[in-house]
Amino acid sequence: MELQAMLKTRVSLLISALLASGLCLAEDKAPAADAAALPANVTIATVNGVAYPLDVFRMFFMERLQEAQGENDPAFQQQAFNEFMTMVVAAQEAQKRKLQDAPDVTAALEVQRLKVLSNAALADMARGIQVTDDELKKAYDEVKKNATRTEYKARHILVKEEAEAKKVIKELDKGADFGELAKKKSEGPTGKNGGDLDWFNADQMVKPFAEAVAKMKAGTYTKEPVQTQFGWHVINLQETRTAEPPKFEDAKPQLTALVQRQKLGQEMSKLRDGAMVDLNEQVVKVAPKTDEAAAPAKKDEEKKDKK
Repeated sequence: MELQAMLKTRVSLLISALLASGLCLAEDKAPAADAAALPANVTIATVNGVAYPLDVFRMFFMERLQEAQGENDPAFQQQAFNEFMTMVVAAQEAQKRKLQDAPDVTAALEVQRLKVLSNAALADMARGIQVTDDELKKAYDEVKKNATRTEYKARHILVKEEAEAKKVIKELDKGADFGELAKKKSEGPTGKNGGDLDWFNADQMVKPFAEAVAKMKAGTYTKEPVQTQFGWHVINLQETRTAEPPKFEDAKPQLTALVQRQKLGQEMSKLRDGAMVDLNEQVVKVAPKTDEAAAPAKKDEEKKDKK
């Protein structure tokens, strides 16, 4: 009975932890308001006499959810909890074996500490960055300059051998329907849809395919097969259009994030430039100055001499 009570307590804590993290269980009806009131340092489980707080499990759970990119359902929640408990037990075993003092473990722990602190600093700095409308408009002008591009609507028939692709072209020359041929002969996943690729830009296709499409006129098909790593293509270009960038108001959230990243990068460059760094040149090889880098300094010295 005591074991059953402990298990029930653990399950209850798990449910509370997930609800307090802004998540929900499909099958449980526990009140979210009560769960949200739990302090972050409440114990989620005690393993071999060591208590583990809720906020540690929350952090682990959210990382696993992001890694898996799966659905936050009861099955995943239970899996994550089991993985957490396995990790805890394994970590305790490592401490029993004094592995925390091993040089590689110490170095790995320090790397993780630096990563967490670095990410915390970057997030805190980003929160303090203000973006003006003028900065957003300037960024939008840059985006507009680079966003205008040609898009293509095309179909293709993909086969394994060049000879087979040439046979397809001959059938098209005789008046065969491109879509019907694609359904019968194309080995690509779009074959069942008549080879339809919908709209795309050159960056979305492998280079030989993109280059072939860029030379075509709408309403034509390739008279020679196009080879890529996927096989041999017969391409039918249906339409082209010039893609327009989104409206300024619609792009504001993305523009804000872009400008914030740029400003954050500038702040980090200042921190790097202002840091006092003493390199151990027995370990770190410092590249000698090139002639080009040394030239400005030499010119400055010559100017001083003339004075």
